[in-house]
Amino acid sequence: MSVDTPRSVHIARCRSLLRSVRLWFLGLGPTLRRGIDIAIASTVLVLVSPILTIAAIAIRLESKGSVLFSQLRSGLYGKPFRMWKMRSMCLDAEAQKRRLMTAGSAMRFKMRKDPRITRVGAVIRKLSIDELPQLFNVLRGDMTLIGPRPAPVSECALYTPRALRRMEVLPGLTCLWQIRGRSDLSFEEQVDLDIEYIDRATAIQEAQILVQTIPAVITGRGAY
Repeated sequence: MSVDTPRSVHIARCRSLLRSVRLWFLGLGPTLRRGIDIAIASTVLVLVSPILTIAAIAIRLESKGSVLFSQLRSGLYGKPFRMWKMRSMCLDAEAQKRRLMTAGSAMRFKMRKDPRITRVGAVIRKLSIDELPQLFNVLRGDMTLIGPRPAPVSECALYTPRALRRMEVLPGLTCLWQIRGRSDLSFEEQVDLDIEYIDRATAIQEAQILVQTIPAVITGRGAY
């Protein structure tokens, strides 16, 4: 018997232990992620509560109506949920949307100079303040911090099988295309980046996305 046998046995036992620990952590993956979501979302909500209050007052001073706007979005595996935003448009925005839409904009309706957006709305959209109420969606478990952005249920009915892959994971508050151009990207480019995230993202890359979201929000590139 080789004199290296005790050492080999020790290495094998260490590998076995590391494998067991790794499997244990993998099993806790969803639980750990949920805990991180709750901790970060709760902390951020406390920190931005003064901003939300000021934005709410400004919205009410400019126009009557609800401060918040909700819309049915497609969540995990297409399950619909009500996503919340701060209202940045006039009260009849949905009715006007049908008039403004063209055949080519049915998949993802975005306008650089949308006439429905109010003056306050333009500011809070540029700084992504209107998206902050979605932290409550994260706390509810409808969304997570990082993942493909949830699309309106009506748009998902037009998705190709490839685009439907976006719903293989929980929708997120931010994602790859949010830090790489946002609305300046085409719908196909957004889908490509979402699938890249689903297939290849690691914990380190997710942390990078979260950090890079801050300068993306500050610069406002692609936000309209």
